[in-house]
Amino acid sequence: MMSMRLTRIGSKNRPAYRIVVVDSERPRESRAKEYIGTYNPTAEPAVVKIDVAKAQAWIAKGAKPSETVQSLLKKALKQTKPA
Repeated sequence: MMSMRLTRIGSKNRPAYRIVVVDSERPRESRAKEYIGTYNPTAEPAVVKIDVAKAQAWIAKGAKPSETVQSLLKKALKQTKPA
């Protein structure tokens, strides 16, 4: 089964994350099938960039997002909707 989750990038004490699609049984830092976005919690405010179309396509194929990725997707959808 495929999952959508975070993989850590960035240096010591400066975390940044990629949002990736990977086989759910693989380790956190393993090779991803596809990169669909980034998340930088250290920026003020936190920066979330997600290719929503790719994320929705993977969800349609059966990929299950983690709780954190699911909340980030909601934030990304709010940012893309016109006010």
